[in-house]
Amino acid sequence: MSLSNDCEACGFVDEAVGMADAVAALRGFGRRYRAPLTRFLPGEDGEVVLRERPQTGVWSALEYAAHVGEVFRNYDEWVRRSLVEDNPVIDAPTPDEAAEEGRFNEADPVAVADDIAARAEALAVTFEGVAPEHWRRCHVRRGEERSVLFTARRAVHEGNHHLLDIGRGMRAIRQRARDTGS
Repeated sequence: MSLSNDCEACGFVDEAVGMADAVAALRGFGRRYRAPLTRFLPGEDGEVVLRERPQTGVWSALEYAAHVGEVFRNYDEWVRRSLVEDNPVIDAPTPDEAAEEGRFNEADPVAVADDIAARAEALAVTFEGVAPEHWRRCHVRRGEERSVLFTARRAVHEGNHHLLDIGRGMRAIRQRARDTGS
C-alpha cells in the first residue's frame, strides 16, 4: 500500500504523524472547531458567516465542520471493522452526497462542535486501543487498501485541512459583507 496523505495545500506530511501524534491531535479538534463555530465578530450575523457558501461548489464553514464530525464517526467504524474483519470493503456515500443527505448546512453549530469533540475523542480512544502490530490491518475503500495507521493520519489531515477551509470560507464571507455593506 503506497497511499499518502501529503498535502501541499495545508502542509500536512504523512510520515510526520505517528499514532500517538494522531491521538493527541484528535483530542485537540473539539476545542479548535468550537471557536469558529461559536464566536463571531461584533455586529456580524453568525448564521450567514457559517452557512453561506463562499462560491459555487465550495462548502460553507458549517458544512465543512459537519463533514469532519462525519469523517471521525466513519473512521472509527472502519477502524473497528478492520480490527475484527479481514480487509472489509467499506461502502459509504461520497462527501457531497453525505452533506446533502445529512443536511449539514441546516445543523445547529453548537451541536456540530459538540459532535466533533465527541467523535474525535471516540476515535482517539479507538486508536489508543490498537496494538502496534495491528496498525497495518486494513479495510478497502474505493478499491484501495487503507491501514489503521493510514486512517489515523488521514483523520489528522482531514481535521487540520478543513479548519483551513473553514477559515478561508469565513474570511471570504466576511469580505463579501464588507464589500456590499451588509
